[in-house]
Amino acid sequence: MLKKSKYYIEAGALYLLFTAFRLLPLDFASAMGGWMARAIGPYLSAHKTAKENLMRVFPKLKKNEVNRIIYKMWDNLGRVAAELAHIQSDEIVKRIDIKGAENFTAQGSPGFMFSGHIGNWELLSCIAQKSGRPVTGIYRGANNPIVDNMIEKIRAPRYFAMIPKGRQGAVKIARAIKNNDVIAMLVDQKMNDGISVPFFGFPAMTAPAIAELALRYDMPIIPAYAIRKKGAHFESIIFPPLEYEKTGDKEKDVQNIMIAINKMLEDWIRKYPEQWFWVHKRWPKK
Repeated sequence: MLKKSKYYIEAGALYLLFTAFRLLPLDFASAMGGWMARAIGPYLSAHKTAKENLMRVFPKLKKNEVNRIIYKMWDNLGRVAAELAHIQSDEIVKRIDIKGAENFTAQGSPGFMFSGHIGNWELLSCIAQKSGRPVTGIYRGANNPIVDNMIEKIRAPRYFAMIPKGRQGAVKIARAIKNNDVIAMLVDQKMNDGISVPFFGFPAMTAPAIAELALRYDMPIIPAYAIRKKGAHFESIIFPPLEYEKTGDKEKDVQNIMIAINKMLEDWIRKYPEQWFWVHKRWPKK
């Protein structure tokens, strides 16, 4: 009963916040979200996690540079949350400068599009739609089922379908592939029962599903991101499909694909460290 009450309180607070953001002009809502996150973030336990992760990856950074990156990270996270309230508006789609749309799979042909929690990852669906390809999204559900339902409804108009991660979504993913959908996945979070793949030189438990499915169905894997340029304006790059081969050794092939994916994520993060999700516990403690 107590847990259920907590769910309703959290969902009610989030509903009010999203409603407020939606009523504000996009630029003002984005700036307000950034300000709120910068004000609250440093007092959360995740702030310490972000510092530890950043210093692990970039041990030579000076303290003031670490603080600057994390300060901007909180700003970006707050803006992403506020901009989610506007995800159904055409206004935010107009703010995306897309490069590489020709790298999308041909109309009617299936493919995987992957990114990480960098820039505004919520815009992946908008990128696909603007490039002429409706997309099916694979997502990790929120722990609070009421919040999860709320966020799914906000995202839904931008997706052909939404599929939760895990066994319950496996059948739906197979059906989406048979329907020749483009399937979007974020692949930079820890998965305890995944495989160990180097990430910034450290072993990191990584979800191998995108590699396993691409090999099984012979599908292209297309990298993409939406980086924040200034305020609520973005540049998206859709990269050429990753090159991979099927040697017949499934375990080795999956490992090689995930190494290539993690390497590409590393390159993005090195270029835009202030826009990545450093608060996630990506590696085991030292």
